Amino acid sequence: MVQIVKKGQSIELKKKDGLGLSSVAIGLGWGLRESSGGFLSKLFGGDGSVDLDASCISYDANKTPVDSVWFGNLNSADGSINHTGDDRSGGGSSNEPNEIINVNLMAVPANISSIVFVVNSYTGETFSGIPSAFCNVVDNNSGSEIARYNLSTDGRDYKGFIIAKVYRTASGWSFSAIGESCSGRQQTVDDIEPQARNFA
Repeated sequence: MVQIVKKGQSIELKKKDGLGLSSVAIGLGWGLRESSGGFLSKLFGGDGSVDLDASCISYDANKTPVDSVWFGNLNSADGSINHTGDDRSGGGSSNEPNEIINVNLMAVPANISSIVFVVNSYTGETFSGIPSAFCNVVDNNSGSEIARYNLSTDGRDYKGFIIAKVYRTASGWSFSAIGESCSGRQQTVDDIEPQARNFA
């Protein structure tokens, strides 16, 4: 059964038998931008597509950024994190993520304390008109979805969101839903990193 996670809530990344998960897929998805239609809408890209980018940043215990994975750097230097590729349009099924980042939890270096997942607007557009976004967690070994976090983004005049994080605990790894918007220019992972660091 999929656990619906609310903003600010954390869950342990464990199987039913209590053993920790070894590898997870963090999926990030967003709907098509809603359009009022009309000639001008069609002329200026009224199909609702928008190029949002999912990325993640790994941090050490001092909240110092160690590495980042995004569409221009699909693999972490240590090989434990992999981005499956860029989706430049958005939309599709509300249940399927647009972009997926795989994390081999067993292979993440010991100095990494947290991995923060973000979405930013490469084209510089805001999230206004995009009705919602979500983040889900899938156990890569069983293929089953174990958690989902839904957040409303419509009407938000922002270009980036801190979505969630995966972080170490005394007993293993946990997932936390964040859902905080970011101000300023948010076209790259470097733009969003200073605000993501606050949640590492």
